This record gives sequence, structure tokens and C-alpha cells, in this order.
Amino acid sequence: MEFKPSERISLKLHPELNEKWVQSLVASDPRILGLGDLVLRDKERVQPRAGRLDLLLQEPESKRRYEVEIQLGATDEAHIIRTIEYWDIERKRYPQYEHCAVLIAEDITSRFLNVVSLFNGTIPLIALQMQALRVGQFTTLVFTKVMDELSRGLVDDDEDAESAPTDRAYWENKGTKATVQMADQILTIAREVDPSLELKYNKFYIGFARGGQPFNFVVFKPQKSVIRIEIRLPRTDETDARVEQAGVEALGYDVRYGAYKLSLTGSDLSKHRELVLELMRAAYQSRTL
Repeated sequence: MEFKPSERISLKLHPELNEKWVQSLVASDPRILGLGDLVLRDKERVQPRAGRLDLLLQEPESKRRYEVEIQLGATDEAHIIRTIEYWDIERKRYPQYEHCAVLIAEDITSRFLNVVSLFNGTIPLIALQMQALRVGQFTTLVFTKVMDELSRGLVDDDEDAESAPTDRAYWENKGTKATVQMADQILTIAREVDPSLELKYNKFYIGFARGGQPFNFVVFKPQKSVIRIEIRLPRTDETDARVEQAGVEALGYDVRYGAYKLSLTGSDLSKHRELVLELMRAAYQSRTL
């Protein structure tokens, strides 16, 4: 395989490649940002008394939108304020959607990260550092996530979770005995990863406990005919492809809680046992690192 060295170039100083060029590339294929299988909702979206939003992207199978601002060179205070302002306008205009602000710049300094981290947790905010590289006669863009939105904890990871415990009968009534028995099957699979795991029944979901303490790298919700599983695992293209190729009924990726969501019948759980085990093992390792 032939090797071609790359040369980093500055878009801010480039005589031809500019912000509009970057904007058009992302608009034509938002997946290059590495934020998942996003689609373009709008470009140069007019904001009342506040200019124009560079890009509005959306996850096609969920009500989650990304307000994206692009800046060449180093990011600055005005860029931060503008991005947050556009995010705030959009979430107030369209409260039926979840919204996330995305900052893109060629140079993201530690000072910037220190300032923006003050907002993170209150404002869902992602920062992407953009590099333009010339490889031979071609130019490409590489986007690196330098700050992710703060992952929200599950109820049972919280010290107040003990105020809302429940029991197996509660879930058999909420779902069925058959779907709660699927929780037993999931526990059997999980014990191949960690034999010490036990089921823990909570008001909003069933999770795992280890040594008497909540250990929720996976939670599940028995329903009338299926069981919904949420596997807390960082999203990757490889995992997306693995889930898609398996043909399992996927309910999308929950960015807020960092979890893959699956819906399974009893036969699905048997058919996709290896996939469930593979994902749970990866989630367990991610949790224990």
C-alpha cells in the first residue's frame, strides 16, 4: 500500500477554501462530523435579530437537533456566545425537539475549553476541532471531538434512587410475567461478564446491582410483548454497523444517556444473544475502566 504524507493547511489563510466551502461539504454529508447518521434540516437559518445559523442538523429517527456554528481559525468569545444564543433560540421555538449546540473551529485552545466547560451540564454542548489536510492533489477535513456533552446519569446512579425501589410483582403488572422472565435471561447473559450481578427492581426500569450497589451499565424495561434494553456504551461507527447488520430492532442511540436502545421479543433475545452479550461486555468494560 502506497503511503502519502499529509500537510496541514490553514483555511483561515487560504485564498480559495473558506467557511462557505466547509459549510457546503458538511451540508452535503453531515456524517463527516462523526456525530452519527445526521441529515440536513436547514442551512443559513435566519435567527430573529441574531443573524444566521450555519447549519441545523437532525437525527432522522429521533427528535434531536444540532445547532452547528463553523469558524475558521481560533474560536473566540463571540463565536461561543453566538452558538449558545442560536441553540437557545431554536430550543425555545421548537421545544418538541431535543437540542444540542455544536462549535466547530480550526483551533480550540485550553482557555476556550475551560470557559465552555462551565456551561456543560446545563447546556448540551459539543466542540469539534477541524483540521484541513492536503494529501497529494486532494484536500480533506478531519473533525475531532475535543469536548462532548455531559452524559446524564441514570436515576439509580443517584443517591436518591433508594427512595423509589420496587419489586418483581410491580414489573409483572406493568409488563407481563413473560417479559419479566426475559429480564432473567438478560441477567444470565450478563453473568457471563460478571457472575456477581443481580437484578435490581426500580420504579422506572430494572437494572443491575453488584455487591448490593447499583451498577447500571445496562437497564431494561419489560413491556407487554417486548423488552426494551438500553446499553450504555460510547457510540462508534463499528457498533452502529454491527447492530444494523444483525437486523435487530434498534430504537436509535440516546445521546443524552449514552446508550444503544434495542427492542426485543423472546425469540429475538435468543436469536441475537451473541450481539447482546458482545454489547454488554463492551459496556461493562467501558464502565469499569
